[in-house]
Formats: sequence, structure tokens, C-alpha cells
Amino acid sequence: MPENLTEQQAAFIEKGRLLFAKECTFMLSVADLAQLPAPNVPEIAFTGTSNVGKSSLINALTGRKTLARTSNTPGRTQMLNLFNLDNRLRLVDMPGYGFAKAPVETVKAWQALVTLYLKGRPNLRRVCLLIDSRHGIKKADEEVMTVLDKAAVIYQIVLTKTDKISAGALQKMLAQTKTAVEKHTAAYPVLFPTSSETKQGIPELRAELASLTVS
Repeated sequence: MPENLTEQQAAFIEKGRLLFAKECTFMLSVADLAQLPAPNVPEIAFTGTSNVGKSSLINALTGRKTLARTSNTPGRTQMLNLFNLDNRLRLVDMPGYGFAKAPVETVKAWQALVTLYLKGRPNLRRVCLLIDSRHGIKKADEEVMTVLDKAAVIYQIVLTKTDKISAGALQKMLAQTKTAVEKHTAAYPVLFPTSSETKQGIPELRAELASLTVS
């Protein structure tokens, strides 16, 4: 986190830290939208290709090592997994797309579930679309961005695993990603480079997500 923050920026960061320091617990896994809890708490959804680091990011944001299950096996998250953060925010770990080692019909069911959730959840405040900073936006990501544009769901790009590339490569990736994002109507213009290992960008992302809660 930069040391030369303004007083306003520091307060913004602190608000995020305080929220994500609160108790965060697993609520339920949902395979059917009828199982979702009442839409009375803002929700932030996390999506991306399998193995992009969704579970690791959720664990880093909440300061817990095992809240969201991580796995080296792509496609492990097969349902919407909901977590309750202090009754003020819900974090939704969505099924990873692409490379899922599962039957075609199962993959189609996941895709239908995700699409219906994105289009029909009134309390969905933001979607965090995770992109591996080593590889950038791929065809599968573009397809999801198009779905989000059509659904008019605001989403922001979160670059993951920034500890695995050089500072120069990261700056190049940020520039490339910014150019790509400008073509999408529902994309939030600010990019968040993060590392679940070094915690780079985690305070800033916490602050951004905390701003979406209802006090």
C-alpha cells in the first residue's frame, strides 16, 4: 500500500480494513437460484477461469486461510458459494469457466446457473472478474464480459498473481487490459492488480468493495 496516501484515501483504506476484519462465515452452496437467501444484503460476485485464484483472493480479502476452499484441480467450485461478511456484505464464489474437467451437461448447468444469477439478482452490486496477470484477457473472458455488458451488470477487472511477474511486465499488462476494458460498456474503469501471496492491492480492493455496502 502506498505510503503517500491523502487523508481521504487513508480513511477509505481503513474503512475497508475494518469491514473485512469482521466475522466472515460460509453461508451455503447454491445449485438452484431458488435456494438463494433473500436479496436484502449487497452481494459481490467473483468469477474467472478455473484456477485463476478466486478462492485465494477471497481468503486474502477476509484474512482467512481456509474460508474458501482452494484447489489445484480446475473446476472444483461447481456451485455458487456464499459467504456472509458481518451481515453487511455477501461474497459469492462462482464456478470457474473453461478447463472444467466435468461432463458437458454438468458444465452447461453451471453456465446456466451463473447466467441466470448475473441477470436476475437485484442486490448484486459488483462482479469481480479475475484475470491472471501472466496471461491477460482470453477469449473465454471476453465472452463473459459480453454477457455482463448485455446484463448491464457492473464488473471490475482484478488482476491476480502479480507476484509471479516483473514490475515492467505488470505495467504492460495493465495498459493492455485498460485498452481492452474501454470497449466494454459495463466495465468499471479502475483496474485492481493483486497478489494473494504478497497482499499487493488487497487493501485497495477491500476499500472499493466496502464502499458498496449499505451502512
